[in-house]
Amino acid sequence: MLTHPTLDQLNHLGLYGMAKAFGNLLTSDEAPGLSHAEWLGLILDQEATWRQDRPMAARLRHAKLRHRAVPEDIDYRTPRGLDRRFMETLLKGEWIKGHDNLVITGPTGTGKSWLACAIGHKACRDNLSVLYVRLGKLLDELSVARGDGRIAVRLKSRMHTFRQRKEGPDLTIRASV
Repeated sequence: MLTHPTLDQLNHLGLYGMAKAFGNLLTSDEAPGLSHAEWLGLILDQEATWRQDRPMAARLRHAKLRHRAVPEDIDYRTPRGLDRRFMETLLKGEWIKGHDNLVITGPTGTGKSWLACAIGHKACRDNLSVLYVRLGKLLDELSVARGDGRIAVRLKSRMHTFRQRKEGPDLTIRASV
């Protein structure tokens, strides 16, 4: 079987998930025991998974989240006053769609930025665009832009990753540290 031309053709057609699965199947010990239909099913499943995961990866990359935090890792046993029901309500994201604001306050080192990133990660999973920005850096940029008379240009450039959405990101996380 000609493997290189097949892999080249899959990549040329933009079927990168199938090409990766095809390459993995060729090196697998179980591959000879699979029927043609099973082979095809496996590489099609891999392509479908790859196509579903790619937009999520792009949203996470553009969000520039500071921490690799996910909602499932939130520790409610830590004495920081987190209410599980309230967090579940926040994680549903209705407040984001309603254009409401959220301010997370607390002493230094209690995980405010981490919680914000977990909420941002969940918003990315919910197909919402997110942008994580340090508040000090954002204010400095806007102050300089205001002094230059280019504040509109600066705001537009800050939102360049959200070109498909004319109004900007669905959720902007502004961290104070």
